[in-house]
Amino acid sequence: MIKIDLLVKNIKELVNPAGDSVVRGSELNAVRISNNVWLGAVDENIAFIGYEEDFNKKCKLAEDAVVIDASDFVVFPGFVDPHTHLPFAGTRQDEFRMKLQGVSYQEIAAKGGGIKGTVRKTREISACDLTALCEKRLDQILVSGTTTMEAKSGYGLDLETEIKQLEVIEALNSFHPVEIVPTFMGAHEIPEEYKGRNKDFLDYLATEIAPVVRERELAEFVDIFCENGVFSYEEAEYYLDKLQPYGFKLKLHADEFTSNNAALLAVRKNAVSAEHLIAMTEEEIDAIASSAVACVFLPGVSFFLKLGKYAPVRRVIERDGIVSLGTDFNPGSSMVSSQLFIFHQGIFNLGLTIEEAINTVTINAAYAIARQDRVGSIALGKKMDLLLMDIPDYSYLAYHIGINPVHTIIKSGEVVVKERQLVFK
Repeated sequence: MIKIDLLVKNIKELVNPAGDSVVRGSELNAVRISNNVWLGAVDENIAFIGYEEDFNKKCKLAEDAVVIDASDFVVFPGFVDPHTHLPFAGTRQDEFRMKLQGVSYQEIAAKGGGIKGTVRKTREISACDLTALCEKRLDQILVSGTTTMEAKSGYGLDLETEIKQLEVIEALNSFHPVEIVPTFMGAHEIPEEYKGRNKDFLDYLATEIAPVVRERELAEFVDIFCENGVFSYEEAEYYLDKLQPYGFKLKLHADEFTSNNAALLAVRKNAVSAEHLIAMTEEEIDAIASSAVACVFLPGVSFFLKLGKYAPVRRVIERDGIVSLGTDFNPGSSMVSSQLFIFHQGIFNLGLTIEEAINTVTINAAYAIARQDRVGSIALGKKMDLLLMDIPDYSYLAYHIGINPVHTIIKSGEVVVKERQLVFK
């Protein structure tokens, strides 16, 4: 008999993505629906999926088991956010107001704003204060349904601050329920002290910072902003080649505003994901869609910056590519931390169906951070990460905008949100 620590019984509607590892192309337009299902966890993981009769034959409750009646709830796997810049200091609402009044990004940067302004603030803040700031953000992120997320450094651009950002992620992982997958992104911008010396800066990152990050196991992924005006295709390739001995998994900020064939570089280097991709060419779409590289689309950027242009998601789907969505939570181009909001963006601005959008914020988002074997769907052996939503059926999630329907959240077999309130603290 399986001794169950946490039981969710009588689930009105259980919503699972179309697959448990990755879903691509036309298969995106489907989800798996079950009714009156029982789910049981042992420790952190799912140990039973079935119906009451089978549960009574195979399982028994532990003495102190938690039992939740979900007869009024629609249950989803926890949302996964594959692209954020969580550990930054300060916000830029003054710049945002200026942008709305017609001030250009270049003018703001010339006054010390933009990424460099956030770098300055992130360098100045203490690790303790940055941890406390990110903890508050994570609380809000969790309540809106995200249980696993990626987070990048990149607002330090020097040894001390890049390590500080990654240490903050490590500290948050030690006590906060949201699981954070860390990415070293020192190659996010060129600091003033290396202006005009891109290659020297990449050498500094590769020889002075990356070895420390790897030795201390502070990051699983490495990322670089491959974009005109930041790092070229050749510079990005040079940098990734220098980092190859360290064994990082690869991500690329690619083709956000203009194409310099960064998506092709992601395919060539067998990256786990290429991210942004608003300006992909047809050649790049063909190449990435036929590869194992996940496309992480970030519609919050187009929305927040009012670009009037969104990434070519439908063309990637038509060519059987791997499509996922993320927030790109950052203070400059996407002050959006809710993956539920991005789910709606996928439907209303990228042209996704409800089913496609569900797949892109669950299993495919997990694939984009190499976590598909642990999260992203409800399957035996995976983490017991569940969202209990107070809605009549799964399609209502797309229909009623501007509310938070997440009533209860279970992360790794523990109730962490109940009646929309944090209960883990």
